[in-house]
Amino acid sequence: MAKSQATFMKKQLEKNRQKKKEDKAQRKQERKENPSGSDLDNMMAYVNEFGEIVSTPPEKKANTEE
Repeated sequence: MAKSQATFMKKQLEKNRQKKKEDKAQRKQERKENPSGSDLDNMMAYVNEFGEIVSTPPEKKANTEE
């Protein structure tokens, strides 16, 4: 007799679950090896003298008042 269709579907579903689990573990490992964007310096934004948002800090100007 042939195997039932239900048994085949159970095996396919289990394969799919296992593949998803492996993919998730692989993505987790990649994130652990290549952390990005977690530094405070990467998240900082500055406003320049024209009111524009920039990623570089403003240059300090010497006070020339006399």
